[in-house]
Parts: sequence; C-alpha cells; structure tokens
Amino acid sequence: MKQLVFACAVISMIVPGTLALAQTAPEAGASLATVTLSRAVMADGQRLAAGSYQVRLTADTPEPAVGQSPGGERFVEFVRDGKVLGRELATVVMPADVQEVLEGRGPRPGAHRIDTLRGAEYLRVWINQGGTHYILHLPPATS
Repeated sequence: MKQLVFACAVISMIVPGTLALAQTAPEAGASLATVTLSRAVMADGQRLAAGSYQVRLTADTPEPAVGQSPGGERFVEFVRDGKVLGRELATVVMPADVQEVLEGRGPRPGAHRIDTLRGAEYLRVWINQGGTHYILHLPPATS
C-alpha cells in the first residue's frame, strides 16, 4: 500500500510539469528572437561573426542528465540570410520555475538581453519567449 501511495505522489509531481512543458514549448523551427552580437563568438565549435542573427529552435534535444527535467535544454540555430551559420545548446527555464532558478530580472516576454559575463569571458544571450526563458553562454571567438 505504501508503494502505491508513493507511486501516485511521484506521478502527481511529474505530470503537471510535463503538461506545462507540452503546452508552452514552441515548435521546432520557431523563431525566438533576432539578436545582435557585438563581437565574434563560438557556438558549438563554429565561429559566429559579430552581427544580427535570427535565433530559432531545432527539434534536437539532448538526453537529460540525472536529476534534470526533460526539455531542460534545447538546441537553437543562428540564422543569417536564410543560412544556418551555427547552433548552440540553450538552457530552458519554464515559467513556473523562473523565480526559483534565475537570479535578477530577466527580459520581459517577447524580448531578449545580451550581457557580457566574467570579465568578458562569455556573452549571455537571454531570450524570453512567452514566459519561457532560453539562456545561452557563448565564449568569444579565438583569433
């Protein structure tokens, strides 16, 4: 009996999060934002020159690590003039988890923010699409 109660409790915790993810996550190919990178960066081993890029979701998702929520990471593409020039793994923070996970104020829904972090060692691209936050950390490109 205790096992049945435990199983029901676990399912009741998992199902609402899964339903929320299914209801709010955009489809693959959806454009998240158009961002302007102030300097060249590396994205998944590819050099991205400074300039404007459309950031869009892909269908690729890595296997979640132990203890990580499914859908906690998604690959995004950097597109310019209709060509994919790079891709990177974005951390996905669902609306219900924002207050617990993120420090400080993020961008308002439909907006993005680009910050220089750790003594100019990274550019953080932070996109808020409908309350779901996509966060990327891009190191500077090597010469």
